[in-house]
Amino acid sequence: MFSHRIKEFLDFLTLPVYIVRGKLPHTLGYYTAKRRTIENSIDSRLMVEGKKLPKGYGIHIDERSVEYPWVYSRLPAQPGEMLDAGSAFNFEFLLNRPPVSAAKLTICTLSPEKRAYFRRGISYVYCDLRNSVFRSQQFDTIVSVSTLEHIGLDNTLFYTSDSSKRESDALSYLAAVRELRRLIKPGGNCFITVPYGRPVIGGWFQVFGKEGIKAIVREFAPSQHAVDYFGYFQTGWQEAAAEEIAEAVYFDINTRKGYDEDFAAGSRGVACLWMKA
Repeated sequence: MFSHRIKEFLDFLTLPVYIVRGKLPHTLGYYTAKRRTIENSIDSRLMVEGKKLPKGYGIHIDERSVEYPWVYSRLPAQPGEMLDAGSAFNFEFLLNRPPVSAAKLTICTLSPEKRAYFRRGISYVYCDLRNSVFRSQQFDTIVSVSTLEHIGLDNTLFYTSDSSKRESDALSYLAAVRELRRLIKPGGNCFITVPYGRPVIGGWFQVFGKEGIKAIVREFAPSQHAVDYFGYFQTGWQEAAAEEIAEAVYFDINTRKGYDEDFAAGSRGVACLWMKA
């Protein structure tokens, strides 16, 4: 964990260079800029329903600048027993902020994290979300941020060294949705975010289209649900209609050289689902 603090400090020191060089995604200083954007948005409740994002919001920054604030603005004040399905919240600056700080949190992911916060009372469970070890109806709240798009695909590139997770089953995410439904208590809240736009399978991830979102809702079978869509444009992130971003193309920094004209850092579209059991 100490090495992570050093990296974060060095990234903070290079923030002026990041700004002078044109705020290039994923270069030194980017993490600090991204973190500040997320922190400011959460603390100011920028993403509460009905608010319009300001022009330039999250420009040159990936979809986490939308996903995290969206989740925080919609979580109940007391999330109760909460499952982070995919370990998206395993960052101190997120764990310190309510309402997540008020939750009895379990983090579930494929393999051990390089940093863990056991002393905060957080439980870490390493298993496949398609077939978890949890009891039925265990959680009041489930959150899965940008995780479903990786399930059933090649997770050995970034997330685990387990060769059995080098898969190519693009529909396998449906098993994970059914499992999340099994794990949540009646009346509980489930929040899921996924990249949205032109459907594509990129080896280690996929982008969901209209039918994919319908399939998630169908498999979960919620008593109530709502879907918010956000698109990345030249002027930054904005709430959008699903039709506006139906052809949004994912920018994968791992397979591309240079940047596109809009300096996208990842997905250009995001679907954020709230589903009540």
